[in-house]
Amino acid sequence: MPPTESTSSDDALGSDPLASLSYEEARDELIRVVGQLEQGSSTLEDSIALWERGEALARHCEEWLIGAKARLDAARAGAGASAGVGAGTAGSTDAE
Repeated sequence: MPPTESTSSDDALGSDPLASLSYEEARDELIRVVGQLEQGSSTLEDSIALWERGEALARHCEEWLIGAKARLDAARAGAGASAGVGAGTAGSTDAE
């Protein structure tokens, strides 16, 4: 899905236009922005706008990844806590 489709309705929401982008949508748009910058055919003003958009997209992707890591850490902690009940007490020789 082209990023322009998902961002056109964001202005009507009155919130951060990036907030509604999934990680994959933001990543794909970031790849497109980097490609345009690498071509070097944009005007200086367009290049600056692309750079700013790329920075915002990169931050958005990083926030998604930080959130995903936090969810994984929480799931691991929950799984470890439930698996650790009773496990590790029988036959544990760490203190010996």
